[in-house]
Amino acid sequence: MTARLFWILVGLGALCAALAGFLLAAKVDSPRPVLASGTWLPDAKPIADFHLIDSQGRLLTRTALLGHPTLVYFGFTHCPDECPDTLAALARVKKQAAVPGLQVLFVTVDPQRDTPAVLAGYLRQFDPSFLGLTGDTGEIHRFAAGLGIGVTRINLPGGGYDFDHTMAVLLFDDRAREVGVFTPPFDVRQLARSLSRVASELHAAA
Repeated sequence: MTARLFWILVGLGALCAALAGFLLAAKVDSPRPVLASGTWLPDAKPIADFHLIDSQGRLLTRTALLGHPTLVYFGFTHCPDECPDTLAALARVKKQAAVPGLQVLFVTVDPQRDTPAVLAGYLRQFDPSFLGLTGDTGEIHRFAAGLGIGVTRINLPGGGYDFDHTMAVLLFDDRAREVGVFTPPFDVRQLARSLSRVASELHAAA
């Protein structure tokens, strides 16, 4: 090996080491948290106001979400598997995550069948503290669309119907701003750890 080639290789090695160090430092110093099976949004997104009825029969608006970090999931009580599986996972996440005041909000996409009483009985199976939302179909669709949640009703033979809907779980901070999105499959342990790591971010200073 010539001296010139030797020093070229040394220089390349130093350059690669410097680049690796820069990338590692950038990753460590990055202000954006990393969520397992999810994404922390580049900028917190204030959600639009809504007027829906909760599972206790009370009018609920955006202001009711202030002061509580919230996991939001859209589904329906007649869902055969995905919805109950996700709610069961969220019940475990809520117990394991070290996030003070964390609440879970289940928004029905089937208000025709999911009355406040139906939602209350359904959610009690998973966690009595879970809050359900129902109300006007148009208001629910507007709320969902504003959060990037797709909802499609599927009419079935014989007069029945089903729904296709986005399976994501949305994360709001205590100022009612969307800050993260989790997508299936949901790993309870990883999701709980992710939430614990960003607990301080969810309780943003005013």
